[in-house]
Amino acid sequence: MSVSTPRTRIKICGLTREADVDAAVQAGADAIGFVLYAPSPRAVTVARAAELARRLPPFVTPVLLFVNEIAPNVIAACTQIPGATVQFHGDESPADCLAATDAGRRPFLRAARIPLTGDTLGLDLVEYAQRYSQAQAVLLDAHVEGYGGGGQTFNWSLLPPNVASHLVLSGGLTPANVTDGILQVRPRGLSLAVDVSSGVEATGPDGKPLKGIKDAGKIQRFVAAVRAADAQLASFTDV
Repeated sequence: MSVSTPRTRIKICGLTREADVDAAVQAGADAIGFVLYAPSPRAVTVARAAELARRLPPFVTPVLLFVNEIAPNVIAACTQIPGATVQFHGDESPADCLAATDAGRRPFLRAARIPLTGDTLGLDLVEYAQRYSQAQAVLLDAHVEGYGGGGQTFNWSLLPPNVASHLVLSGGLTPANVTDGILQVRPRGLSLAVDVSSGVEATGPDGKPLKGIKDAGKIQRFVAAVRAADAQLASFTDV
């Protein structure tokens, strides 16, 4: 008897160029993230995000990342980018999220910024998921100074075993570690998706990442590693 294992959904975030949008779509990404938070080095304007989103084929979702933005601005951005999912990555309360998404009628993700503390999670994720129960999913990211992703991992093994939410694993994912991340985190929520930004960025001559500039080869390797994790999980369910 074989039990079907859901396919891990993939979001590539922090895109700023047409070539990178096309590369992510070609590699098989399910969602493309645009950072609408001006202080971020990967930020784009709403107009630029709308321009890039028009390149997306059917069934590839644009995701708009906001940090403590007022509801009218979120609503206005969504008007320019139909079909977008909203990602709240700041200090937004459940009421803030609902106010900016037409009482939750527009799908949204809520980032849980998990403190990088030793042998404790530093956040009651079960309670957090309950507070944001109207979110489509809870996105798990390391809590670093400032806002937005910091490209750092947290201790996945400290996550609670049963979270009543769909989960999105983020924070420091790369082609080298995403398979292990999926194998560790998939059983802990209703489903699992992954979100990568810095882990698929190009590097300059000094070896440092070029923030907002993606590497098509790294994107392809990341997607391949995700599919390898799915294959392993499928093999575990064969009986």
